[in-house]
Amino acid sequence: MFLITCPYCGTRDQSEFSNAGEAHIARPTDGEALTDAQWADFVFLRNNPKGLFAERWVHAAGCRRFFNMLRNTATDEILAVYRIGETPPKVTTVAPATPSGEAPIGSGNDAVKVVQPEEAT
Repeated sequence: MFLITCPYCGTRDQSEFSNAGEAHIARPTDGEALTDAQWADFVFLRNNPKGLFAERWVHAAGCRRFFNMLRNTATDEILAVYRIGETPPKVTTVAPATPSGEAPIGSGNDAVKVVQPEEAT
């Protein structure tokens, strides 16, 4: 467990919060014009970096407001918390090396890697 600082309520236990996925994802403005593949990309495909990551959280057992968090996914270090609509602050962090030599993005398991058509060779 760790403590999260809600930008509206202050510092609370992690159990009061729920992760709501990647932050700064803009909903398509013309959904009718999108293909099924484009909708699938919007709904399901997200970044999964090892290291600095912008996440959206909700204070579910408190004020019930959404906010953004910059977190190091390798260490669970919370680097910044800011309100929706605010510019993310500039932060730096280091993703530690792993003994298993995993990839810097994702699990390193190429058997489950999603390949976009433009990436296929």
